[in-house]
Amino acid sequence: MKTVIRAFFKTLRIVIGPFMLLGEFLTRPKGVSRPPDLQGAVDQQCRDIVLYQYKTCPFCIKVRQEMRRLSLNIERRDAQPEGENRAALVSGGGKAKVPCLKITDQAGNSQWLYESGEIIKYLRGRFALS
Repeated sequence: MKTVIRAFFKTLRIVIGPFMLLGEFLTRPKGVSRPPDLQGAVDQQCRDIVLYQYKTCPFCIKVRQEMRRLSLNIERRDAQPEGENRAALVSGGGKAKVPCLKITDQAGNSQWLYESGEIIKYLRGRFALS
């Protein structure tokens, strides 16, 4: 029974996934415009942040849209297939749940932030224009 359920959802993702990505592309927001020196400082801060995501996860799409809105160049890692990215997410964050934002401070300590609403709140609080 478990195999049948997994096959159903995998098929559903294959069928609906391209439409979700098309919707994301068609509705992508325009990013904020910052002076070049300020955008450079934001880009520098973004080097310490990584988004673990699935391409067609609606909550991940929501976070990516906010990243575009805020003009954030945050590295994205696909954690859906078994492999290095998924293993890093599980070992660092403790669970294979996305979206997950890995925030590394200057001392090298990492904070793992789950839940799209919390991630968006963090990004707005740190990077939104006043």
